Amino acid sequence: MAEDDAAQTTPREAMEFDVVVVGGGPSGLAAAIRLKQLAPDAAVCLVEKGGEIGAHILSGAVLEPRALAELIPDWRERGAPLDTPAAEDRFLFLTETRAIRLPTPPQMHNQGNFIVSLGNVCRWLATQAEELGVEIYPGFAAAELLEEDGRIAGVATGDMGIGKDGQPTENFQRGMELRARYTLFAEGCRGSLSKQLMARFDLRRDADPQTFAIGIKELWEIPKDNHRPGLIEHSVGWPLSADTYGGSFLYHFGENLVSYGFVIGLDYRNPWLSPFEEMQRFKTHPAVRGHFTGGRRISYGARALNEGGLQSIPALVFPGGALIGDAAGFVNVPKIKGSHTAMKSGMLAAEAVAAAMAEGAVSPDSYPERLRTSWVWEELHAVRNIRPGFAKFGLWGGMAYAALDTYLLRGKAPWTFHHGHADNATLRPAAAAPRIAYPKPDGVLTFDRLSSVFISNTNHEENQPAHLRLTDPAVAIGVNWAEYRSPETRYCPAGVYEIVDADTAAPRLQINAQNCVHCKTCDIKDPTQNITWVTPEGGGGPSYPGGM
Repeated sequence: MAEDDAAQTTPREAMEFDVVVVGGGPSGLAAAIRLKQLAPDAAVCLVEKGGEIGAHILSGAVLEPRALAELIPDWRERGAPLDTPAAEDRFLFLTETRAIRLPTPPQMHNQGNFIVSLGNVCRWLATQAEELGVEIYPGFAAAELLEEDGRIAGVATGDMGIGKDGQPTENFQRGMELRARYTLFAEGCRGSLSKQLMARFDLRRDADPQTFAIGIKELWEIPKDNHRPGLIEHSVGWPLSADTYGGSFLYHFGENLVSYGFVIGLDYRNPWLSPFEEMQRFKTHPAVRGHFTGGRRISYGARALNEGGLQSIPALVFPGGALIGDAAGFVNVPKIKGSHTAMKSGMLAAEAVAAAMAEGAVSPDSYPERLRTSWVWEELHAVRNIRPGFAKFGLWGGMAYAALDTYLLRGKAPWTFHHGHADNATLRPAAAAPRIAYPKPDGVLTFDRLSSVFISNTNHEENQPAHLRLTDPAVAIGVNWAEYRSPETRYCPAGVYEIVDADTAAPRLQINAQNCVHCKTCDIKDPTQNITWVTPEGGGGPSYPGGM
């Protein structure tokens, strides 16, 4: 055996815990805190791939504090960073030149909620967890499932210092095994290990396909005279066509900050559509651009979101652990919120784990039942038909059905709409779809991808294997280019995918993995599921500041 190969097969050091939590977002931190509240002597470890807690948290969040109040009733006294109360809700329908104010749907009323930096909320939750004795390890990516006798026994962090050629460099450091009686996976939307678990234990056997959206976000600092703390504005309509689900959010909060984002359902059909370009041109609308006048863009990011709701939630437990938060998909799409449901799912899983530890059970099997009898299930059940209603009826029919379901049926329809296909199966051939002409960025209000990635503080160790992998490289040209003109070059918001020599007889796909902001869109939308996102070296990726 070569010396380099021997280095990578050297036994890893191992640490033993009662519970390992994978992911430092709202659900993972809530689970860790609840575990230590219920079982103070339990050894609980939380591992996070970002360089610090909050580094990969991207949300324009309006936080409903219900779960937080259940978890930490004295959160105000403890200084939780919920500083901007929601003050005014606006809901707009946009044409190309006009903005028509519509009644705000009941699910989107935000009285009692707070506009927050979710990253800062997670940083604060981490301090609460550490005070209780949770061991938190940021900068370490959980890259491998540990399985023994058909049971998940923990995770292993990725090796550090592997070169592009797959061989150890002089900086090589073997990963660590984090072994546990129970492992909770809180990786967020399309987590790489969660995806493996669903396949390994057939967790999606009784669920609809998950449906997703891409959310692209900018953080702006604007003049004080333009700032309206607590203003919450959502829109639908322009610039999207009526057959494409999506819309915007604009939140004024903090010290002269505006959190702006644009969300597009990944079941869109036109391969020429560019979510990034739609997000940029939205800002040019006469009713929108005033929010940014005199301001400066200070951060950028993107992330995929689960939109399937109740019908798409997989089986949640397996031997040795459970899925929590957005790894399973608890977003309330009509409410445009998921942090409160993610936190509650983590708390319920923690309660199930504590009971399982006390009983000596191998899995937290009471978790699904605890969830079904909780307000999370009641909330998601009431809105289960609204997102698939838009897919079924389009924008106008979807809005009409949402009004019927909300005001007349009150979420108690005797039917349930289903998601009939995965998002990667919806694209039309490029030759059959209308091309979209996008305006050039002006560098003041609208921007290009590369300048955007720059302010996301994205960084990856250059000499490492690409974390975006093609199952069959030939498919990139033989299918994606030939049939769809490489939609990955448009749906990626970071310029990762590029067709080189497009005007020749031998075009090729170039992957600029160092640009990746970890949104996971390529893993979701690729037509043949030929692209797989895996964890890069721990600490790599974006580093979102406190305002994001």
